Amino acid sequence: MLDVKFIRENREIVKQGLLNKNAKDIVDEIIQLDEERRTFISQTEELKAKKNQVSAQIPKMKKAGEDTTAVFTEMKQVGDEITILDGKLKEIEERIDSILRLTPNIAHSSVPVGKSAEENVEVRRWLPEGFKFENDFKVLDHVELGKKLNLLDFERGTKISGSGFPLYTAKGATLERALINFMLDTHINNHGYAEVLPPVLVNRDSMRGTGQIPKMEEDMYFIEKDGLYPIPTAEVPITNIHRDEILAEKDLTIKYVGYSPCFRREAGSYGKDSKGFLRVHQFNKVEMVKFSKPDNSYKELEDMTNDAENILKALNVPYRILMLCSGDLSFSAAKCYDIETWSPAENKWLEASSCSNFETFQARRANIRFRNEETKKPEFVHTLNGSGLATSRLMVSILENNQTPEGKIIIPKVLQKYTGFELIG
Repeated sequence: MLDVKFIRENREIVKQGLLNKNAKDIVDEIIQLDEERRTFISQTEELKAKKNQVSAQIPKMKKAGEDTTAVFTEMKQVGDEITILDGKLKEIEERIDSILRLTPNIAHSSVPVGKSAEENVEVRRWLPEGFKFENDFKVLDHVELGKKLNLLDFERGTKISGSGFPLYTAKGATLERALINFMLDTHINNHGYAEVLPPVLVNRDSMRGTGQIPKMEEDMYFIEKDGLYPIPTAEVPITNIHRDEILAEKDLTIKYVGYSPCFRREAGSYGKDSKGFLRVHQFNKVEMVKFSKPDNSYKELEDMTNDAENILKALNVPYRILMLCSGDLSFSAAKCYDIETWSPAENKWLEASSCSNFETFQARRANIRFRNEETKKPEFVHTLNGSGLATSRLMVSILENNQTPEGKIIIPKVLQKYTGFELIG
């Protein structure tokens, strides 16, 4: 959530930032409401001071035998005025809060300005040795491979739950589990993350804290009877581990990694690519989350992106890194890198990870702070997260890039100790 003080002191920067993010300009309205809020606060404080001053005189008047009836009447009127002003102040603050909760974060100055994904900037790409975009044999897509080799059963998944709920079978299930364990082990042992296994159902406060509510509520599943949401990403429960807490500066940066299934309704996505794993309602993901000091968070973002890249290099999967332009950034992000892996069957790049810095945007919503050792005052942390990685589209790239002309799958070397086999087919 944006800071009202920052908006007030940087009016034009925020206006331009919202314009760059294709968002509604709320600056003038927020400043006007904030001025009204401060006026009500000033008036209330004056009345309370008056009430305290007169209240202190009443015992003296009684001791002197003076009639206090008029004073009590006046104090009741003052009290009624305070109650009215407090009510108006609460309304103003709720109005400010409701506007800011629907207002996106503004982009960091290093983010390219653009309106849509077409203006994202490729930062770098990595291709395995000997990789070619054109194969000299007919490439089967992941759905065909999954069916031929008994790895995936999308039809029975649809029968069980509905479209977009995949069923992994036999060595396909083993490969998925191996991939998750390999990624967790790498982030824990090589990248210094602490493992957590979070709940997959969260309450409304948790969704509000990371910015999913109210803006993206229609994209989420909801269990009305219990008031709980199946998580769209482990970012939500892991970030909320420290909601309403003040962390010690010496403990920062805190780095967590956790696996979870993820659930997304994908409302409004009809007509987009929906074959197999290209768009699903349930998928698995290993998530990295960081709580950082503000002066170090952009280095942490680069490190997090490198951590995700290291997974792909180890798997020998071709990928590229995109810096998202302002208009393609998510609601909460100030800066984001997308990592896309290559699908030879689709002949295009598929998003497999996003690594984002939210600065204080989520921390303000979730009230996550650290105590500055020098000033002894609490400050908001910067939160970051990144997929390390989502398995569904990564599985597409692993299957399709490692197939042989005979339609078999060569298992990446780093996964073989987890799978117990080197070849499928």
